[in-house]
Amino acid sequence: MTSSPPFIPQSDPPLPPWETLPTMYDLPSDNPEEPGLPDDFHFLQPLLLYLTFQPTIWNPELVYSAADLNLYYDLQHPLWYKRPDWFGVVGVSKLYKGEDLRLSYVTWQEPANPFVVVELLSPGTEAEDLGMKKNAADKPPSKWEVYEGILRIPYYIVFSRYTDELQAFQLIGGHYEPMNLTEGRLPMPELGLSLGLWQGSFQDIPKLWLRWFTLAGELIPLPTEEAATAKEEAAQARQKAEQLAERLRQLGVNPDELD
Repeated sequence: MTSSPPFIPQSDPPLPPWETLPTMYDLPSDNPEEPGLPDDFHFLQPLLLYLTFQPTIWNPELVYSAADLNLYYDLQHPLWYKRPDWFGVVGVSKLYKGEDLRLSYVTWQEPANPFVVVELLSPGTEAEDLGMKKNAADKPPSKWEVYEGILRIPYYIVFSRYTDELQAFQLIGGHYEPMNLTEGRLPMPELGLSLGLWQGSFQDIPKLWLRWFTLAGELIPLPTEEAATAKEEAAQARQKAEQLAERLRQLGVNPDELD
């Protein structure tokens, strides 16, 4: 009589990391050690970028951007994060899983990493923002190391309000290379946009701002600018109609009797 082979229970396959690691509900942006925004410029400049980030070759429903939101990036260290001044993503819905406003951006829970990041230089952050500082091996990596080597973000922009200097880097061959301005702007054909400096008034504050343009160099309008343009065009249309009506009256035709 032959004995039956021993029963070996089959273990279930391991779950993928995005089902077992913390989600944005576990990793929000609230942090009592980082209260509030540092100054008005760090609020207004990202807001201008947010309002004009309208990639012309992407479905608006699949475009997302955020300012001062925790960006979690490391599967092995799920509590590590960076907090970009502003970042933009394409191929991602405005709501988390199409349902909820984001509390943070957790890369292992999202379909795409940021496509472009903007950091606004401060005297205390310049070394890290420009890759001149590397942290110890047992510490979280610098922003430059995260954006370049871990998330591999295609475009990294650094702007100083103190010197009005715009520095840009494009990921080429796995490393950031400096970008040259083209007609004063940084073209990003994958978005159908370019990024450049604009001397103008935003929220009634005239200064040099970082702002999105089309590839051809036309400003991406703010909602208030679109409304003003529509109002101006309507006024011009009324003026032309009144001029035409007056011309008809001079010719002996009553414009009110015309069909």
